[in-house]
Amino acid sequence: MIKRIFNNFILIAFITLISCIILFLGILYSYFGSQMTDQLENQAVYIAQGLTNEGVSYFDDLKNTDTRITWINSEGTVLYDNKADAENMENHADREEVTEALEKGKGTASRYSSTLSEETIYYAQKMDDGTVIRVSDTRYTIWILIWGMMQPIFIILIIVIVLSAVFAYGMSKRIVKPINEIDLENPAYNEIYEELSPLLTKINNLNKEISMRISDAEKKQNEFTMITENMREGLIVTNSQMNILSYNTSALKFFNVHKGIRNKSILILNRSETFRKAVHLARKGQYSDQILVLNDQYYQIITNPVYNNEEVTGIVMVILDVTEKEKRDILRREFTSNVSHELKTPLTGIYGTSEIIMNGMVNAENIPKFAKNIYDESGRLITLIDDIIKLSQLDENSIPEEKELIDLYEISENVIALLKNEARLRNVSVEIIGKHAEIMGNSRILEEMIYNLCDNAIKYNKENGKVTVSVTQEDEKLKLSVSDTGIGISPDHKDRVFERFYRVDKSRSKEIGGTGLGLSIVKHAAAYHDAVIALESTVDIGTSITVFWETKRAGSIH
Repeated sequence: MIKRIFNNFILIAFITLISCIILFLGILYSYFGSQMTDQLENQAVYIAQGLTNEGVSYFDDLKNTDTRITWINSEGTVLYDNKADAENMENHADREEVTEALEKGKGTASRYSSTLSEETIYYAQKMDDGTVIRVSDTRYTIWILIWGMMQPIFIILIIVIVLSAVFAYGMSKRIVKPINEIDLENPAYNEIYEELSPLLTKINNLNKEISMRISDAEKKQNEFTMITENMREGLIVTNSQMNILSYNTSALKFFNVHKGIRNKSILILNRSETFRKAVHLARKGQYSDQILVLNDQYYQIITNPVYNNEEVTGIVMVILDVTEKEKRDILRREFTSNVSHELKTPLTGIYGTSEIIMNGMVNAENIPKFAKNIYDESGRLITLIDDIIKLSQLDENSIPEEKELIDLYEISENVIALLKNEARLRNVSVEIIGKHAEIMGNSRILEEMIYNLCDNAIKYNKENGKVTVSVTQEDEKLKLSVSDTGIGISPDHKDRVFERFYRVDKSRSKEIGGTGLGLSIVKHAAAYHDAVIALESTVDIGTSITVFWETKRAGSIH
């Protein structure tokens, strides 16, 4: 701004100076032209008077004067000229000044010579005898005068420009200084040029409006951040180049990213085919819903395009942790498949045996054998269906709240009595140790839990093996433990033995029977009673499964 003001000042000073010089010279030129005309008029009057008084001899004293004198009769013939031979001069009747003098008594004219760059001024005076005395003189044109004064004019011009530059620079700084010192944060409190008051008022109003909008934007941003940061779901927003504009902490956790990812490509989070497909579809303007498996976790990747004037300007990605749901679905599918298989096996046996009997292909003496086969398979089928119903009830928490004080020691004794014959057939000894303890619970479910623990301990034991059931209290915890000296469970299977239909040794499980739901029922029964299960096992040494209760929840101990 200082430069612009400075240049304008210099330009104005230059134009003003040139204009003044031209006007000054023009005025002087006009003034001196008038003076010369007056002088010529006076000379013409004197000459006319001298000629009247002295006659033609009066011209003898005027031959050496600088002024040209011409005497012309009324027909325009030159009678005398002090600068040229009158006889050789042409008729002057058509000359402007002569014509005007003959008509009006006096006349003036000026003629310019482009060859000599001179201007000649003529004055003509009519005498009493009808003749005309004409005097004339020359002067240089204004441009010749200017050219002759070029050097002093140039010096004056330089001096004026230098002085103008100094004053213009100082004036520019003084003019701009108050503007540079304006407090734009509080423009209403500035004392400055009156012409800037409307501008400062507008700036002040704009500042207020901008402050309000920034405040609203910050409020909305804070609300958005608070909402997104408290979301369990991951949220990522990108621009059209797929560079990340916004994200929340959950998104970083899902992808195990700890550094800032703003303005970086979204593909740095994951480059799997599933993730790239979700991004690609959204970028093309299509909704996408993909399942991404990452570190044994399942994530639902939902992407939506963001439009502006029908053009995709970015995408919004929402990441949901659906691990539990997906694993439940997997378990459900496995459960359905296993149930179908487990139900089909006894039904196939029953169907085949009954078909043989129906077709009369069995001798009378073999009918009891085939009937026993049908009986055993039906019993297996009933047991399986019964276990499925129990597990379904525990899953859906549809068992009525019929809790009462139950003695764990006593109910364990009853279970051992029920399994006495099976233990004897497998040559396994069963004992119970500890003391009586009562808890609030459902007797049918607790009995089923203990029965399955003891039944597994007997079935998967060794010849001459031992099963120990103990009811104890340690560190304010009530424990029911079933230990055996059986085949044990390898570390690879410990985490899965409580899954439905999971068997460590399928060939042995088929040999000894069972539905594969026993330990799954135990797990759900313990959860129903707010208990925790712990498993310890060593291959070929034995297994111990313990159910823990907090004593405050379990009830009293006798």
